[in-house]
Amino acid sequence: MSNPLLDFSGLPRFGQIEAIHVIPAVEQLLAENRKKLAELLADNNTSYTWDNLLHPIQEMDDRLSRAWSPVSHLNSVKNTEELRAAHEHCLPLLSEYHTEVGQNSVLYEAIKSIADSEQYELLDTAQKKVIQNQLRDFHLSGVDLPEDKKKRFKEIKQQLSKLKSSYENNVLDATNGWNENITDESQLAGLPDSAMAMAKQTAELESVEGWVFNLQFPSYFAIMTHADQRDLREKFYTAYTTRASEQGPNAGKWDNTDYMEQLLDLRQELAQLLGFNNYAEYSLATKMADSTDEVIEFLQQLSEKSKNVAQKDITELKQFAREHLAIDDLNAWDLNYAAEKLRQHRYDLSQEDLKPYFPEHQVIEGLFAIVKRLYKIEISAVSGVETWHPDVRFYEINDAQGTLRGQFYLDLYARPHKRGGAWMDECIVRSAYKGMVQIPVAYLTCNLTPPIGDDPALFTHDEVNTLFHEFGHGLHHMLTQVDYSGVAGINGVAWDAVELPSQFMENWCWEKESLALIARHYQTDEVLPDELFNKMNAAKNFQSGLQMLRQIEFGLFDFNLHIHYQRNGQPQVQQMLDETRKQVAVVIPPEFNRFQHAFSHIFAGGYSAGYYSYKWAEVLSADAFSLFEENGIFDQKTGEQFLHNILEMGGVEEPMALFVRFRGRKPKIDALLRHSGITS
Repeated sequence: MSNPLLDFSGLPRFGQIEAIHVIPAVEQLLAENRKKLAELLADNNTSYTWDNLLHPIQEMDDRLSRAWSPVSHLNSVKNTEELRAAHEHCLPLLSEYHTEVGQNSVLYEAIKSIADSEQYELLDTAQKKVIQNQLRDFHLSGVDLPEDKKKRFKEIKQQLSKLKSSYENNVLDATNGWNENITDESQLAGLPDSAMAMAKQTAELESVEGWVFNLQFPSYFAIMTHADQRDLREKFYTAYTTRASEQGPNAGKWDNTDYMEQLLDLRQELAQLLGFNNYAEYSLATKMADSTDEVIEFLQQLSEKSKNVAQKDITELKQFAREHLAIDDLNAWDLNYAAEKLRQHRYDLSQEDLKPYFPEHQVIEGLFAIVKRLYKIEISAVSGVETWHPDVRFYEINDAQGTLRGQFYLDLYARPHKRGGAWMDECIVRSAYKGMVQIPVAYLTCNLTPPIGDDPALFTHDEVNTLFHEFGHGLHHMLTQVDYSGVAGINGVAWDAVELPSQFMENWCWEKESLALIARHYQTDEVLPDELFNKMNAAKNFQSGLQMLRQIEFGLFDFNLHIHYQRNGQPQVQQMLDETRKQVAVVIPPEFNRFQHAFSHIFAGGYSAGYYSYKWAEVLSADAFSLFEENGIFDQKTGEQFLHNILEMGGVEEPMALFVRFRGRKPKIDALLRHSGITS
């Protein structure tokens, strides 16, 4: 029987892919790649070129990526025991292969010979950048190490791959492993009708009476924001913030404590094998920031500018809770609840007031209309495409000339067996060779509020922001015009610049002219009234100091952890988090809080020693948008400049050079502070 993972004739065949296909496909492709590489490097070939070496390697990498991408994606969005086992089996095989290639000194010398040859000057800018990146990455993979250290490097990479997957699995299982079935409606006082209906629908799906609330974010957040019963909020807060830890209702069942310490220990060992002082230095070798001192100074500068505002925010919240809610001792599980009440009190505005104006179909249509006005692209739905769930839809993007530029899957709603959060990932990466173009395809995945009953899905404004954020990543991947996959889309882009297009897109969620396209009442088709718009904008920077400081806390914790972690066998994660909070936080969580045990960004994702990137790139995105503020948010010339200088360029040039070409100068922090309400 043919293996659907080995069919590269079109889109992934999600209707046919099963766990039993995974291991045979990966093993076959790895064997074929090894054989092909050996043939390319045969002794009788002494004159290497782009066409006889680098292009064939790009094709090998692409086939492996196209087979593994749907496997990795399904493991995140439709997790089963069988798929998880197959995924886990392949991780060390893939890690071994990639390290083996990265340490192949014959391949390194062959690529270096191209860089040193006369033909190098005839290559285009993107080809040169591919070669520069590859030579850099050989050193970062240990090509210069003696054999015993190469072997140890390879072992570390395999162990890290397994540990990251185990960590993520624990978070998923712990999130799915707790819920609360409530049959007494009086316990749910304060909850809006939409949250009650969602919980009733969940209970019906599980064939139980009453209402079921769980730790999927839309459900959890409804309790924390609206439930009047304080002990219920405390119960949910405890369950959520102790996921995958030795604390809380499932203490020790899916515990990530040892995995975190092992990950950090191995990362430091790997960095030191390569001659770096610590993993943070190793991480910066592929980023915009020049040094660890520069990153720490950047975060501390933001902290200093934000802390007084955050202190004012929390003082106001405590005073309001005392005077209006009879809460004298404001605890962690009271913060969202009290903040929502204060927002309503001060601005006469609740997230629930806005939800009827953000029905899913209008938000999607409006989003597509906005990018059409900015970049002259047309987005249309495509039917008949195999997906992994009935709710998933598929779209294509055409430019003004009618040329197909990209395609994407859209998976919007939270559900069991789906990893939390929101992300964009690559399904297929753009490349072109001798007139044949491979169209880029993206996965856009969110965990938004699903439809309830006969009503469409109604989103909070925060959820709309999330969707726009991920769509910005998607445009970066899909609108690229680079012909070489190594620097096409988000590939080769410094990680601390990769959030620029995503955070940039969020700005159109706040402008009156763009809201006219995305905000219409789902029953009356009425546009968002001026009164609500004015309230929403007045409340835009509500508690922005606390929000800013929270992100700085995460960034400093992550970065300090990867600078200062000592390989002495002693647990250090909690201690470093406590020290970071003492330094910057104005709210210290309770002792049982184990936020770090589910901090997948840095322990299982790509943000280890890189979480600061969100704030770093937000400086770029806010300053980029300030040009639209000056010229008009739908100014076509400015939109075209952003398209041609940022979105289409991938990783061909350094992000700072691209930013300066777009903005006409280096970035300033002023716009971020102004947008965040830190300064006027």
